[in-house]
Amino acid sequence: MKILDSNLGIETLDVRVTGRVQGVGFRAATVRQAHLLKVTGWVRNAADGSVEALIQGGPEQVDRMLSWLHRGPASARVAEVTHSENHTERHFDNFQQI
Repeated sequence: MKILDSNLGIETLDVRVTGRVQGVGFRAATVRQAHLLKVTGWVRNAADGSVEALIQGGPEQVDRMLSWLHRGPASARVAEVTHSENHTERHFDNFQQI
C-alpha cells in the first residue's frame, strides 16, 4: 500500500452494480477488464445479490471502467450502476477479486 499524492490525478470510486450479476462470471470479467484498462482496486459479491467494486486510476481509465461496468460481460444483465467518490489515501497496486 502506498499513500496517494493528491497531485497525481488519481480517482477512486466505490461502485455497486445490481441486476443479474452474480453467478455469471461478472467478477472474473471485471478483473480482466480492469487489467486491460490498468485500473486498480477490487471486486466482490455483496450479500444482497449485487456486486461491489472499488476502482482507482486516472480519470479516463476510471471513466472507461465505469462505462464497462454498465454493460458487464455478455452473460450479465446489469440493471443499475451507482458510484460515489472515495476519499482514501490508499493506493492499490493491482486489481483483484476478493
